[in-house]
Amino acid sequence: MFDISWSELLILGVVTLVFVGPKELPTLMRTLGKYAGVVRRHANEFKLQFDAAMREAELEAVREEVNKMQASINSEVMRATEHVDDASKLARVEAPSTTNTMAPETSSDTSATLAPPMPAPPRGET
Repeated sequence: MFDISWSELLILGVVTLVFVGPKELPTLMRTLGKYAGVVRRHANEFKLQFDAAMREAELEAVREEVNKMQASINSEVMRATEHVDDASKLARVEAPSTTNTMAPETSSDTSATLAPPMPAPPRGET
């Protein structure tokens, strides 16, 4: 992360020992440890909040996608329902119109059209 080698850490430790002194060094290290813990906790808390926000954003994106798919499916179903309704209306319109056009023609010659011709009566042998 910081790209510090062991030799640089050794130099930093020697300089700190010279400036702070051996008597105050444990107190300084304890204080630095406390601050490092506080910084680490804040970083973890930020990371958790960031991850929660990302999950919420993903959830919102997925929710929007599901809503779009639902709207698309609903429109397709409505379109199919309209086509079926149109087809049934056409079927209803065609059926009465064909029977109505044939009804006047058959009503004038009902006896001739409906009754088959009568066979000749049998001749008896006498």
